[in-house]
Amino acid sequence: MSGGRLAFHDVDPEAVKALLGVEQYVHAGGLDESLLALLKMRASQINGCAWCLDMHVAEARKAGVDQQRLDLLATWREAGTLFTQRERAVLALTEAVTLISVAGVSDEVWRDVTDIFDGKETVRLLMAIGAINVWNRLNVATHNEPSARSAT
Repeated sequence: MSGGRLAFHDVDPEAVKALLGVEQYVHAGGLDESLLALLKMRASQINGCAWCLDMHVAEARKAGVDQQRLDLLATWREAGTLFTQRERAVLALTEAVTLISVAGVSDEVWRDVTDIFDGKETVRLLMAIGAINVWNRLNVATHNEPSARSAT
């Protein structure tokens, strides 16, 4: 990480280790990596976390998410059928949980998720949303910036 007020990862590696444990739990649950990358990207867009957004765009590409879907993620509701029903349910849940103080999680958003995902998958989605929001808050609060990538 470059720039910043506090290199939290160096100051307290145990804090990072704890969050990485949550990440390990989330990724061990069988949810599609492209779905998790979209979830993390959308929360990072909402929270204005450049460091996380940079990392999760790269993860999304590695997971096979095409450029058009990356370009239109912030406007997924207007993107027609470009995002699957499954992705749309997760993106709506991500937005609702990330902005929970605005209106909570509506019954409609909850129903859309639980009609598609079982209980364990829903818990893992909630844990993924919670974790990315913690990472976003750590990076935004400490002004950590993404490193410049070399052109390839």
